[in-house]
Amino acid sequence: MTEQSAPARLDLHQDVALLTADIIDIFSVSGEERRLADAVEHALRAIPQLELTRDGDAIVARTSLGRAERVILAGHLDTVPLPTTEGSLGTVPSYWASGAPGEGILYGRGATDMKSGVAVQLALAAGMFDGGAAPDKDVTFVFYDHEEVEGVKSGLGRLVRNHGDLLEGDFAILLEPTDGTVEGGCNGTIRFEATTVGEAAHSARAWMGSNAIHAAAPILERLAAYEPKTVSVDGLDYRESLNAVRVHGGTAGNVIPDRCVVEINYRFAPDKTMAQAEAHVRELLDGFDLVRTDGAAGARPGLNHPAAASFVAAVGAEPKPKYGWTDVARFSELGVPAVNFGPGDALLAHKDNEHVDAAAVRECLRALRSWLGLPAAE
Repeated sequence: MTEQSAPARLDLHQDVALLTADIIDIFSVSGEERRLADAVEHALRAIPQLELTRDGDAIVARTSLGRAERVILAGHLDTVPLPTTEGSLGTVPSYWASGAPGEGILYGRGATDMKSGVAVQLALAAGMFDGGAAPDKDVTFVFYDHEEVEGVKSGLGRLVRNHGDLLEGDFAILLEPTDGTVEGGCNGTIRFEATTVGEAAHSARAWMGSNAIHAAAPILERLAAYEPKTVSVDGLDYRESLNAVRVHGGTAGNVIPDRCVVEINYRFAPDKTMAQAEAHVRELLDGFDLVRTDGAAGARPGLNHPAAASFVAAVGAEPKPKYGWTDVARFSELGVPAVNFGPGDALLAHKDNEHVDAAAVRECLRALRSWLGLPAAE
């Protein structure tokens, strides 16, 4: 049996920063989450107060304490591919910059996005009933696969389709990296291809053809002149953006191109529906052949919900908007208000030097325990 396929075991009762390192050490690039999912399931089955459901490489673990309120804590198990630059620290296995495990900065793929958040979920699940304690809310833990790839493969989306009843709740927290600050809702995203068509000709006789790349210039001019808005939604200011993200066309260095495609991405505030966002882009680029290729609605912050308000108070920091799209939008579609909250800097996600501070992971766990009415961990 290879090291990669050997069964992995996780000690959920160790320090949460050390647990983070152990989770990083289990390779789980998107599509290869099985070994980590097995380890998570095995560890959670040792907690008798949890009811487990496994679907592919996604796991749902729920308490049934008869509380008046149910909250969901969700996180994905997969990471983006490992760095290809030689000497990168943000890879697998993990690395402690201090040389002392559990102290200072922890490097490794997924350190921020989002194995430190998963470690917090697991440590919380394992420690909720220590010493006869119990949370003052029922809790649903969700661990899922295929987040870092196209949405049709999403493990959370699969859980919604196959086990939607298990995802019912009053409030959800997605443990994406937010530097320990509550980030409410998220922007939506929508993508288009704008195509211009010309006529091919030898570049030595360019007048015999029509240049499709030149014909795309007005598209780029309109996008460059566009002034994105900042939109206030439920007290949070969401910055929008509309940009060309890729241009491709032409067949050879001596041929006038007969086709050019401009790929466009619009990040829109959660006050808009997908239909409104699409109409906005089509109005701006009226007269061009525009095809929508992908899209996902945003999510309003939901900070006016009592559970959200109590959580913000427990964290003790001013909430911020989430500019990028996250799976809080999936919970929003289910009618569950959701926020992002987790350890680590989101700007470090996917970087070759991805890392997290051990103290930040411990603080995240402390805040959640406090909010759930649990005593401080020893």
